[in-house]
Amino acid sequence: MQLSQDRFAYTDAPLQLILFIDGRPKSGQQVQRIRSYLKELEAEYQFELEIVDVGQQPYLAEHFKLVATPALVKIHPEPRHILAGSNIVSQLKVWWPRWQISVDMYFKSQVGMIEDTDNIGDISKLNSSVSGIKSLAVSAELMKLSDEIFHLKQEKDKLEEQLQFKDRVIAMLAHDLRNPLTAAAIAVETLQSNYSQEKGIFKRLTPPLAAKLLRQARTQTRIIDRMIAELLQVGRGKETKIPIVPQKTEVGKLCGEVMSELRQRYKAKSLKLERDIPEDLPLVYADPERIRQVLINLIDNAIKYTPEGGVISISGLHRTSQKVQFSIGDSGPGIPEEKREQIFENHYRLERDEEKDGYGIGLCLCQRIITAHYGQIWVEEAPTGGAWFHFTLPVYPT
Repeated sequence: MQLSQDRFAYTDAPLQLILFIDGRPKSGQQVQRIRSYLKELEAEYQFELEIVDVGQQPYLAEHFKLVATPALVKIHPEPRHILAGSNIVSQLKVWWPRWQISVDMYFKSQVGMIEDTDNIGDISKLNSSVSGIKSLAVSAELMKLSDEIFHLKQEKDKLEEQLQFKDRVIAMLAHDLRNPLTAAAIAVETLQSNYSQEKGIFKRLTPPLAAKLLRQARTQTRIIDRMIAELLQVGRGKETKIPIVPQKTEVGKLCGEVMSELRQRYKAKSLKLERDIPEDLPLVYADPERIRQVLINLIDNAIKYTPEGGVISISGLHRTSQKVQFSIGDSGPGIPEEKREQIFENHYRLERDEEKDGYGIGLCLCQRIITAHYGQIWVEEAPTGGAWFHFTLPVYPT
């Protein structure tokens, strides 16, 4: 790799310099002054100069940790010295005599070393020590390769993140499919068990109730269809964020719909439902289907962990002019304080829950959905000793 075609003076000169330039027009005049001054010095001094365009070879600029260009770097003799700023020529006039002193000292040290060893072969040490610019070409290639390896690693990490995201979302959606499948199955089985083929009517079912069960089955199948579509979308996409379509949403109404879907579950355990959602609670700016997923997961967990005859609480609170808070509480065993952050991690489960149904992904899904809405979700101890899950959503702007 050749650093530049622009070279002054002698190859393997004792004084070696690199001038870093850029393509900015306003720095062109300064670069020209520096080169003109060095051209004048060429008549009296031996030195080697390389011109490096940082736009073409950023690896060398990174190697020297340059923060501005143009910059003039003395790389030999050591120690390295960098001149930068708008007055490089003035600095060069001050430092040039000192650089020549360092060259003289370098030659004396090399001659002394050869005399001490009394071996003419050691002259190679002198030659090798002034090949700094040549070694920079190799260094530049190594830095370039290192940079390419770094970018490849980034791409690899990104692909792995996409695969992990797809695995998580597919597992989450598969987990959530159970609720609409169960609700649809219950509605269809109820209709089927009460239908008389001979008479063509539903036994023990009033027409309004039969119509309601049909609507419930239809609604749940639509939810299942949407979730399957999301699975396909995730499989094709490259995003690592859950997509949302925010709109004007009434969370209190969503809560009512979710409770209707889960009615059979909490009735089967004789659970008491306490609901405190103000009628004047503001609308929120959220994706109703995604928030439905959050509510289903949190209420489903509350039902699961509340013992028979226990209490489930659902409340809404207008916290600020920008945020609405919803809370779902239970009278179950609660969450240990030291575990209250970990439970939102993917596939994390408390030891006591290892034998229970589920994939340990519901709360992770809830957190990702709420975060996508620029909200927060957390858990506290409920007054009844169980768990209080809270989440916030943005108020719909009026």
